[in-house]
Parts: sequence; C-alpha cells; structure tokens
Amino acid sequence: MDFSLFYFADDSTPDGDGGRYELLLEGARFADRHGFTAVWTPERHFHAFGGLYPNPAVVGAALAAATERIGIRAGSVVSPLHHPVRIAEEWSVVDNLSGGRVGVSFASGWHPVDFALSQVPYEDRKRTMIENIGQVRQLWRGEALDVVDGTGLTTPVRVFPPPVQPELPVWITSAGDAGTFRAAATARAGVLTHLLHQDVAELADKITEYRRCAREAHDGWDGHVTLMLHTFLADSRDEARDIVRGPLQEYLKSSIELITRSFREADPDFDVEDLDEEDIDFIVSRSFDTYFDERGLFGTVPEASATVARLRDIGVDEIACLIDFGVDTKTVLAGLRQVNALREASE
Repeated sequence: MDFSLFYFADDSTPDGDGGRYELLLEGARFADRHGFTAVWTPERHFHAFGGLYPNPAVVGAALAAATERIGIRAGSVVSPLHHPVRIAEEWSVVDNLSGGRVGVSFASGWHPVDFALSQVPYEDRKRTMIENIGQVRQLWRGEALDVVDGTGLTTPVRVFPPPVQPELPVWITSAGDAGTFRAAATARAGVLTHLLHQDVAELADKITEYRRCAREAHDGWDGHVTLMLHTFLADSRDEARDIVRGPLQEYLKSSIELITRSFREADPDFDVEDLDEEDIDFIVSRSFDTYFDERGLFGTVPEASATVARLRDIGVDEIACLIDFGVDTKTVLAGLRQVNALREASE
C-alpha cells in the first residue's frame, strides 16, 4: 500500500508568518524525507471549506521547491473551469520545477457557483472534463491543439515549456458515482475517491467494476485507485478520539453541504438553510461517529493496520491521508510519526 498526504483545510488558521501553509509545507517535507508517495492538494473556490487551495498548480510550485522526491499531485483540477492549454502550461511548469514529479486528478466540479469562472454550462461539466483530459494529454505529448484566436481564426498551438514526463499521470476524482469509475477506466485514468458518500463494501464493488472495464478497454491494464481518508493516529484510541473530536466536528460543520448530500438526493426539497443549530449539531455528531469508527484512519497503528489490510484486499492501491481538518499544526506534525509507522508496517 502506498501512503500519501492529502490537504483540504477549512481556511480558519491564523495568517501572518506563513501560518496558513505551515502544515502543508512541513508535512510535505516530512513525507518527502520518509518515503511517502505523494502530496495531494485540491482546487476550491468561493468557500472557506478547502479555501486555502484555489489553485493547486501554484501550491504545487511551492511544494516543488520545498521537496526533492515526493510526487506533487492535484487532488482535483476542475477542468471545465479552465482552458486545457492553461492546465497543460501550468502543470508543465510544475513538472519542470519538480524534475518530473507531477500528477493531476481531473474533476468535473460539483458546485454551480464555481462555474462563474467558466464558459462551460454546468450541465455539460462531465462531458467537458473527459474532452479536456484528452486535450491536455495531447498537449503534454508535444502535439498541437487547434484553438480559435482573437480574430476568430483557427490556429495550432503547443505548450511551453515542454514537460519533463513524456506522459502526464492522470486520475479522475469521484465522490462515488459508479459511472465516473467506468469513465476513468475507459479514459485510462486512475480514480481518486473517498468514503464521504459510500462505505467500504460499496467501494469494493465499484473497484471490481473499474478493474474489469480497465482491463477490457486497455489490454490488461489494471488502473490505480487512491482513497482519501481523514487520518490521525495516537498511542490509544481514546486519546485519538479526544484530540480529534472537537476539530473534526467543526470541520464537518464547515462542510455541512457535503455531509447532507444524501438528504438532498432522498428529498429534492431538502434545504440545508432550513436546519436549525440543534439539527446541525445532531447531524455533525452522528457524522463524527461514522467517520471515526468506519470511514477514516483513526486510533492506534495496529487498529489502522487492520483497516489498511481490508482496503488492500478490495483493491485500493494508495491511501491519501487527509491531515488538515483542524487539529493544531504541532500535534498533527508530531502525529505523522505514527502515520509513518503505519506506512512502514504496511510495506
């Protein structure tokens, strides 16, 4: 099992002296020294939840300068918001700065407000994402892409600087939709997913189908599955629970739209704005119990090892440990020693 770090912070840390990005940079340096696989950062707009990361390529450039070996990956590039030439240009720069260490997980976007940045209709986002993946790959290989210039004429363009890697490592970000898993297999892309809206048994079925489609579409290619998990390990389960309870509940509250997604799917008239504080506290408390007990890497190294073994058995290739959910930076950085012990035990 490969281990990586994943970042998706609520933008609530104090500014000044680089405080907002201390955990990102110091965590990446730790992971780089200790043989972790990659550091993943997302693309988020217009909301404090994930708000430290409006552009993962900019963050990736900083990580390239701060590290030497570790992979630098976009946990999502919301491709319908960008021209494919711009995506290829930005990540080619990071590939050069890092000596060929980048990878990109493409996402179709989930929040309509984000499409204020796009010329693409929200309802066309999934089709556009797949088209963009092909165009970015084309540019990455040094091939020309026809574009319409400012005078309305069609002209071929190429990307400069050329990237270091001959092929861009590609994933597709999925919240759990089975169709997205199949689309990733067809596109010869890995899958980056999570357990926010699916349990392990459901994920197992989707991975099985993903592998089957990948082998059929690409002559035996198995694909690659990365699973994001909220992570904090300690000397005892009770200690871990005590440390993360408050911060994780606040983090979940800041993402209440995400954790109530199943409510909206079951009832189209459901509106999170109609919830009072007591309702929200109840939902968050229940969600915390689910995440801690079933959908994260929490507790001790031996307990987490059992979870890792189960995930390996269903076909997960890489665990991306989400560590920036509100626990103070010093405690999280100290706790990375336990995460590294888990990584070593899982080799």
